[in-house]
Amino acid sequence: MKTRPQQSHRSRLGRRCAAVLAAWCALSGCGPGAVLAQSPAQVIQQVAFEQKINQPLPLDLTFRDEAGRSVALGDYFGRRPVVLALVYYECPMLCTYVLDGLVRTLKPLSFNPGQDFEVVIVSFSPKETPALAAAKKENYLQSYGRPQTAHGWHFLTGEAESIRALTEAVGFRYLFDEETKQYAHASGLVVLTPQGKMFRYFYGIDYPPRDLRLALVEASANKLGTVTDQLLLFCYHYDPTTGKYGLLITRVLQTMCLGTLFALGIFLVTMFRRERRLSAAVASPGARS
Repeated sequence: MKTRPQQSHRSRLGRRCAAVLAAWCALSGCGPGAVLAQSPAQVIQQVAFEQKINQPLPLDLTFRDEAGRSVALGDYFGRRPVVLALVYYECPMLCTYVLDGLVRTLKPLSFNPGQDFEVVIVSFSPKETPALAAAKKENYLQSYGRPQTAHGWHFLTGEAESIRALTEAVGFRYLFDEETKQYAHASGLVVLTPQGKMFRYFYGIDYPPRDLRLALVEASANKLGTVTDQLLLFCYHYDPTTGKYGLLITRVLQTMCLGTLFALGIFLVTMFRRERRLSAAVASPGARS
């Protein structure tokens, strides 16, 4: 049986391998004539997505929104949880998968951007412009199919200094390959609390809707969601070593025991009342005559 430290090490190794795979895709498989200009060891050293749960985001950092207006990260915090994705808009493959995965995950949720949470997409390429951001926003709003939520989607660009401070705070490390003119980077999403603290990390390009919903419910301090969500959160727990919500069998057994005790209690009360009614009927004068 594997010990917890061994499992944790294997999980960290798995996340690092996923980051390296993304780097190889970005450097060698995303465009005609692209070649790997960095060695695998260099890629491993420079590409990662490390969790910094409960650490604060620097909300005073300034960026430009899709309309070219200067905005602070703090403009999108304070009232609702935030789903953050770090991409670059001219990415030929991986970033498109990240955003496609995000939209695919949000579609079945009853929560709406701008009402229940905010979506903040930030380009980590300082060369990209608000025009590119606006085009991406239009494209993904069309794909999402809820045009009334446009005010809850924010596609940002920024200067190198702000980008560097943001990516370091989130734990997102990447590299730019001069020969291919492409970025090697990992993929995933971060859910943050309304106060701007990193709360949950989801890796890869496919995010289970249930997991993202539970993360938003938890990040909102249970202001979102239903009784069913609360029951699920009792039985499911976020595991930072895997970046997923998993079933806690002990909680399930507790729930089953409580349900059994409740059913037994109802049965005993029902039988006790029935017995009292029968006893009263036997003892009544009409029953003896």
